Amino acid sequence: MSLTPISGRRLDESRPKITTASLREQKLRHEPITCLTAYDYATARIVDEAGIDMVLVGDSLAQTMLGYENTLSVTMDEMLHHVKAVRRGVKSALLVADMPYGSYQVDLNDAVRNATRFVKEGGAEVVKIEGGEKRAELIRHIIDAEIPVAGHIGLTPQSVNVMGGYKVQGKNLSGVEQLMRDAVALDRSGVACIFLEGIPREVAALITAEVEAPTIGIGAGPECDGQVLVFHDIVNLSFGPPAKFVRRYGDAAVLIAQAVRAFRADVKSHQYPSDEESYHLPKETRAGLETVLERKRGMRR
Repeated sequence: MSLTPISGRRLDESRPKITTASLREQKLRHEPITCLTAYDYATARIVDEAGIDMVLVGDSLAQTMLGYENTLSVTMDEMLHHVKAVRRGVKSALLVADMPYGSYQVDLNDAVRNATRFVKEGGAEVVKIEGGEKRAELIRHIIDAEIPVAGHIGLTPQSVNVMGGYKVQGKNLSGVEQLMRDAVALDRSGVACIFLEGIPREVAALITAEVEAPTIGIGAGPECDGQVLVFHDIVNLSFGPPAKFVRRYGDAAVLIAQAVRAFRADVKSHQYPSDEESYHLPKETRAGLETVLERKRGMRR
């Protein structure tokens, strides 16, 4: 293969390791926390070296990497495969892994076992679980197994069938009250942080002020302690219209398409590879080969 060896220095060798404790310190200092998803070694390394605080191997890889319709189909083994790859690319950021649908909803012991696999086999430092107060007991059991947990409330994609689609949550008073109960329950259970997805800005602000755990928003407004986006969304690799809260910072789709078309054109027009991009025999071997070929041509005559 034509892959180049893994080499090169990190952008900031002195950067301290991000931990669950340092996230809380950032909240206390009112220092915004940055989080992006990554699903492979190359992306993870780019994100980590850019100084992002948290790298999330989200179950959104079901759509972005595997082409599934939603997050419900991705398996533990598929998630672990990607977590391992990301682990090899992350040095300083805190590595968070999504617990996929079915890995914690059915059996408490299975949930702890699967969380343990993410840490032991995948190298994750935190596992993320969707759901509020109904997950509090489960989260305490996982934390008792020495595994930090990130909570996730609001629009929880694994509940898409119950919610009837991807809809903003907490738009009425009863919904706001439930979100507050969920957030407090997660905070009291000892979560390392709480992801707030698809909820009104005002509600996210209330939750952020109420809980000790850092809040990480995605479609939850600027008052959260940190923000997360899907890597493929910010570089236009999602193949669909972006959500309201997505801001695109680059267009990798155009860049990649241009590179692929240019390669195809060069091959079709015999412009690639050039002589400079080809390997050559040593002079002695080439002279010997020419002698052999000349002898064969003489025999044919």
